[in-house]
Amino acid sequence: MLVDDHAVVRNGYRRLLDAEPGLQVVGEAGSADEANSLILHTEADVALVDLSLRGSSGIEAIRGMLLRQPKLKILVLSMHDGASHITQALRSGALGYLTKYCEPADVIDGIRRIACGKRVFSPEIAQVLAEEAIDGDGALAHLTPREFEVLRMLAHGESAIRIASSMHVSPKTVLNYLSLIRQKLDADSDFKLLHLAARHGLVDIHHALGA
Repeated sequence: MLVDDHAVVRNGYRRLLDAEPGLQVVGEAGSADEANSLILHTEADVALVDLSLRGSSGIEAIRGMLLRQPKLKILVLSMHDGASHITQALRSGALGYLTKYCEPADVIDGIRRIACGKRVFSPEIAQVLAEEAIDGDGALAHLTPREFEVLRMLAHGESAIRIASSMHVSPKTVLNYLSLIRQKLDADSDFKLLHLAARHGLVDIHHALGA
């Protein structure tokens, strides 16, 4: 199953994978909501998931799909190569993480290995994880995947009401998440939260500050 918000990208991967013996694309989704709905009606063994989706991110898609199909194996294929995105994707249940810079053969090999229950990482992703374990400040590692998603959407300018709608929770729940996030990150203002989000690659600093 392919989860990417660009139809052209999905079409490219469909043609690549359908040409491989033993591989078949059985469904496509362009958003977390579409992925969570489709997985109920699709007998997919592996989902190839981008993190940048319309509305909620691929992290929410990963969490939601695994709630609905616990045996699904998920391989992230994303432009994001920062430790925060990688850590949260894995914490949400992804088994592997490749960057979109990798070769098509690496994607095919990654899918086959993920299908067997093995972990798969691009060399640069493995290096990021190793460096984070050794000397990263790990500030966002204290957040749960849902808290991370709230912070990400806040950094992209979404209101509490819009975040609540995207995550299918109440605005009050979002405000509770924000309170927990501020406590965990020792941030007493939204400005500090945005600065942290930008520093950890959740959003471009100019976007975060409205420049």
